[in-house]
Amino acid sequence: MPTEVIMPQLGESVVEGTINAWLKKEGEHVQEFEPLLEVGSDKVDTEVPSPAGGVVLKLLVPEGETVRAGTVIAIIGAPEEQVPETAPAPGDRAFDLDAESGQVRFGDGAQGRRPPTGDGVRTAYGNGPRISPVVARIAAEHRIDVARVPGTGRGGRVTKQDILAYVEGQAGAPAAAPADVPPWEQPGSGDLFKPTDEIYRKMSGQAPAEAPRDHVHTPPQAPSQPGDLLPLSKTRRLIAEHMVLSKLKTAPHVTTVFEADMSAVSAHRAAHLADYRARGANLTFTTYFVAAAAQALRLHPMVNSQWTDQGILLKPDVNIGVAAATDEGLLVPVVKRADELSLLGLARQINDLAARARASQLKPDDVAGGTFTITNHGVSGSLFATPIIAQPQTAILGVGKIQKRVVATPDDAIAIRPMVYLSLTFDHRVLDGASGDFFMVDVVRILESWPAS
Repeated sequence: MPTEVIMPQLGESVVEGTINAWLKKEGEHVQEFEPLLEVGSDKVDTEVPSPAGGVVLKLLVPEGETVRAGTVIAIIGAPEEQVPETAPAPGDRAFDLDAESGQVRFGDGAQGRRPPTGDGVRTAYGNGPRISPVVARIAAEHRIDVARVPGTGRGGRVTKQDILAYVEGQAGAPAAAPADVPPWEQPGSGDLFKPTDEIYRKMSGQAPAEAPRDHVHTPPQAPSQPGDLLPLSKTRRLIAEHMVLSKLKTAPHVTTVFEADMSAVSAHRAAHLADYRARGANLTFTTYFVAAAAQALRLHPMVNSQWTDQGILLKPDVNIGVAAATDEGLLVPVVKRADELSLLGLARQINDLAARARASQLKPDDVAGGTFTITNHGVSGSLFATPIIAQPQTAILGVGKIQKRVVATPDDAIAIRPMVYLSLTFDHRVLDGASGDFFMVDVVRILESWPAS
């Protein structure tokens, strides 16, 4: 029986996607979980695996077209099978999501599973639980029926931890493995216990992963020769559209500039840098700015808000976007619920998001849901700037270069201190000058009074 391929829901807040490219043509063979197409959403492109093996019988949606999640976009089946005459055309199966049951209710009365998310889940309705390619690989390697594995993920999804726990429970204790042989070298382990996975290093008593190195910022290479006309990339076009929308068509921008003495933060970082590195995290100054902003946003919820025609919407979560420069342009992955994380937790998330941004491995959910943004333009030597608000947020914090300067101390002495300019650009429809300034006063206070321990 032919398998319908549907447009996956690439994230909780993403309801449609653009087919950038089909990786298989009609008539070509495709294996289950082999990449079938590339789907674009905002600045992130995601490869979608095939939900079944067979032949691509029909591509229902051409490249470049944007369709809603849940739309049938292709048919896969056996070589001798024919495309059903009742195969729905693109957009024929509009759906509504039942929040309680997790079922998709189509306009034609049919039902199916919740549209899968962008982590590569299986896309065939009614054809087993939703799983990622990693889970599928582990299940195939150990010949496990995933339907038998209890899922603890969102909506009952089987996670990597679930399948590994099931494998461990099924396998039991190794029969004759020497005590000094790590799990990933034991017979039959395949690549399940790779020493690059921190979880299994901890299980075997080994040290955690080496902390990521600081990213070295270098000037971008010239993409072509003078006089050439450079075509606009998708990312560059989206950046341009967003900036014009924010600056010229949406929000009246106002910028206020403060400076902060980073002596306390610098001392804390110097005292804890080695310990954090030993625990697999690179403690950057950006981590402190995110932590300070998160605390201040809780004190000033209007800064963590959104303008609407009906009123000002105060966001319940503090989700801070951290701008990262990549070869394709500026990406802004989001640290979710930043105010609930420890400094170590923030460092780990920022390291991970920045590394995946530069490796083009972000998922749509990684760049969605931001309520406030920080751009650390000082890494390239800039002292201060007036950044543009990322809509529909209310404000963005610009962080300049930390530079030793001669300053007058509160006791009228002259001292050399590491100083930084901080600029807050905000939407004047939501905040007045005093509101923005009071927020910045608290950001500066938190940074300058950072505890030593």
